[in-house]
Formats: sequence, structure tokens, C-alpha cells
Amino acid sequence: MEQELQSFIVYLHNVKKTSANTEISYQRDLKKLEKYLEGQGITQAGQITSTNLNSYILYLEKNGFAPSTVSRSIASIKAFTHFLCAKGVLGMDVADTLKAPRIEKKVPGILSVEEIDRLLAQPGSATPKELRDKAMLELLYATGIRVTELISLNVSDVNLRMSYIVCRDQGRERIIPFGKSAKKALEQYLRKSRDILLKGAKRNTLFTNCAGSPMSRQGFWKLVKYYAKKAGITSEITPHTIRHSFAAHLVENGADLHAVQEMMGHSDISTTQMYLNLNASRIREVYAKAHPRR
Repeated sequence: MEQELQSFIVYLHNVKKTSANTEISYQRDLKKLEKYLEGQGITQAGQITSTNLNSYILYLEKNGFAPSTVSRSIASIKAFTHFLCAKGVLGMDVADTLKAPRIEKKVPGILSVEEIDRLLAQPGSATPKELRDKAMLELLYATGIRVTELISLNVSDVNLRMSYIVCRDQGRERIIPFGKSAKKALEQYLRKSRDILLKGAKRNTLFTNCAGSPMSRQGFWKLVKYYAKKAGITSEITPHTIRHSFAAHLVENGADLHAVQEMMGHSDISTTQMYLNLNASRIREVYAKAHPRR
């Protein structure tokens, strides 16, 4: 089964053009399945049956795995068995009957405009690192891009004169504008900080760590946590919180939902719709607290 699993990952990378994170996720899910099946005496991919797979899903549910984790595992399994069918390893798609558990959509945590202002005010300008941190936080809130997209940006993806970035996601490109605050922070970072952090290395990567290598997701996550604590923000915050806040604040101020969808890179408008629902929920809350005849 190991050989088929590795072939599947190569297929995802070369044919489906999936991201590195997606490939890691698929591999992790399928490695768990492989270990479970080996415990059942199944070592060949061609031996997998629908009964085996249903038993595995029951095993995940009984062991307290979250519905989102089970659902993701089912998606990985379905993609893998479809691949095995196409290669003739399986005579039929044995994952066809698997059904993902219902997942209740949680309202995303967002920061208020005042909290965002406090967060963005934290990095100073005394060191190259602070200038970099300021530019990263400002650009993230100005564009709402994903963390992976932020740390994958190249200098050539930034148009300072026209104030926009070119963001690439799984082969697709989208152009996202940014405002004066992000432009100023980027200009200062590029002029005063980036060359120092690079330490002589020749890279096109926009944001690097203090050793001159590309910034990691974990490194940026720690950076956000650090400045959130400095800003006195007590709620749980991740880089994705800033992305959600970007979209919620745009919708709250009357931005067109399709424009927000395009900037966020959502393939389905229903995903963007949650920010409209969130805004409606806030309006009801304000009404309930403030209207004299509530």
C-alpha cells in the first residue's frame, strides 16, 4: 500500500497541482488509515473494501475525533480510492458509500476595529525585525490573504506604485489592492530592513526571518501571538483571525460581497456569505441592547 500512497502524492503534486500543505494533509490522513488497515491484516491497496473503510470511520468517531477531522479523512480516502480505481488497483470505488458527518459552521472569531488598530500599532521601527513585523501585519489586514500566501509572496508580486499585490493560489492569480498604511509599512521595510535581514543572500522572497530564510507559518503565528499579548487582546487570536476581521469589516462597511469573495479567493459565494450573516447578527445584538422598545 505504501507504493500506491506515494504514487498518489506524486499524482497530486504533478497532475492536480495541489499545495504542499494539502499534500501533507492527505499523506497524514492516509498514513493513519494504512496503520489501521495493517492492524486488520490488510497490507495491499487492492484488498481494501467498503466494510474496512466504514469500520475505520467508526473507529475514528468512537475515539473522539472531531467531525471536521473525520470529514477531512473521508475526503482524503475518497480521493485515494478514486485514484486506485483509475489505476486499476481497485475494481470499484469502495469509498462511494462513505458519508461525512454533519459539521456545524462556527461563527469565525473577529477583532473589532479598535483591537486591530491596537494590534497594528505594536511593532515599532527601531529594528529591522520590527519593520518587517509591521509590514506583514499591515499587509495581512489590508488584503485578507492567507498566511501561506503572505509568506509565499515575492518582491516581484508587489506593485508599490499602483498599491496592489499579485497573489497566487493553486495556479490561479488574483490582484488585491492595499491602502496607504500598508504601502508606507512596505516601503519602510523594503528600504530599511529587508537587505539587513537577508544577510547577503540573494532571494526574491518578500518576507524573511532573522536568519535570511523565508518566514515560516509557525514563525508568523508566534509573531501574531506576541503582538496580540502586547496589545492587551485577551481573546484567542491566530493569523486567520486577522483575515476574518478584514472580510467582516469590509462587509460591515458596505463592500460588495462578490468583490470580497474575489479578494479572499473563495470559490463559492456561500463561504463569503457568512460575513454578511455575521454582520446581521451584530445588528440584531445592537438593536436588542439599545432600542427603547425592544
